[in-house]
Amino acid sequence: MAPCKKVLMLCGDYMEDYEAAVPFYALAAFGVAVDCVAPGKKPPGDACLTAVHEFLGHDLYTELPGHRFAVTADFAAAAAADASRYDALVVPGGRFVERLSVDPLAVSLVAAFAGEGETATRRRPVVVTCHSQLLLAAAGAMRGVRCTAFFSMRRVVELAGGTWVEPDPLGLCVADGNVLSAIGWPAHGEIIRELLRAMGARVAGGRGQAVLFLCADYVDDYEANVPFRALAGVGCRVEAACPTKRKGEACVTAIYDATPAAASDERRGHNFAVTADWGDVDADRYACVVVPGGRAPELLATRGEAVALVREFAGKGKVVASIDQGHLLLAAAGLLDGRSCASGVAASVRHGGAVADGKLVTAASWPDLAEFIAHIISLLGITVSF
Repeated sequence: MAPCKKVLMLCGDYMEDYEAAVPFYALAAFGVAVDCVAPGKKPPGDACLTAVHEFLGHDLYTELPGHRFAVTADFAAAAAADASRYDALVVPGGRFVERLSVDPLAVSLVAAFAGEGETATRRRPVVVTCHSQLLLAAAGAMRGVRCTAFFSMRRVVELAGGTWVEPDPLGLCVADGNVLSAIGWPAHGEIIRELLRAMGARVAGGRGQAVLFLCADYVDDYEANVPFRALAGVGCRVEAACPTKRKGEACVTAIYDATPAAASDERRGHNFAVTADWGDVDADRYACVVVPGGRAPELLATRGEAVALVREFAGKGKVVASIDQGHLLLAAAGLLDGRSCASGVAASVRHGGAVADGKLVTAASWPDLAEFIAHIISLLGITVSF
């Protein structure tokens, strides 16, 4: 079935990695088409280099190299088209918005969605995060808007005529008219929820359901965070646990992203917060367990308590989902015997994409996240309709 909604994402080099990937894959999982455009880049083949922004003990966040994020549509064509072709605009944060804020085509594109002046009746939802509020200000669309952003943006918001809202808690998404703003990727659960609402979506079945993510150091960056935020966006209570860490500690993630000239290497990604103590985890409290990939499952598969927990989820008829190397834990728990499995190089039975076999969901790797998330929400009885 063809997507009934379409979103435009305005991209560029050094945009925040999560702030591009989470809405891209989450919206695709819900049946929304997303066109990703960037000035000076054309599909197919061109990509933006993303950046990981994380606090690593210094006075300001550290910027690390992220993934190559593919451009899927032509920027000039999108800028020249009627904004009504799209149902929303998403602008990730990051340094690229500094250059775009003085690009006349980029500014006019944002103004068309924001609905200033003669286009006021054609307003579409506009998502701005972290530093991309700068583009809203450049487009003259900040006046009278309640807005939050990264802390350093407060005076920009106020000088552009907006009303500053402190980003407290960090998961806050401020919805004012057609503008949805947040400090950045920690708010993606709320951002997705508010964006779906603004686009007229009806979400059913998620409220009250709980999903547990099993993680450890060097869990795959996308495979942990993207489904975590997407499921939160449709109302699930989502928690993460690690047998070697306490609630409030963090697992370091790893980025695996092959370049055109080489196989994937491993780079440090964001921190992924542990939100539940292992001793408090009870399978009866959850409807689903998710095991992301990366190297973390190599540790989890050697921990008897992790193997036993996954086996307990399956034995109680819960949804069990894993992606890429996460299948090592499923194999240790004896859950893959005779089952269809979508996997990368670690499994002997290989299928591309994502596969649901009963209440077992598997996927090959992070490019399959949209299909992976779609299978999980379907098995949980969650629907997103427009």
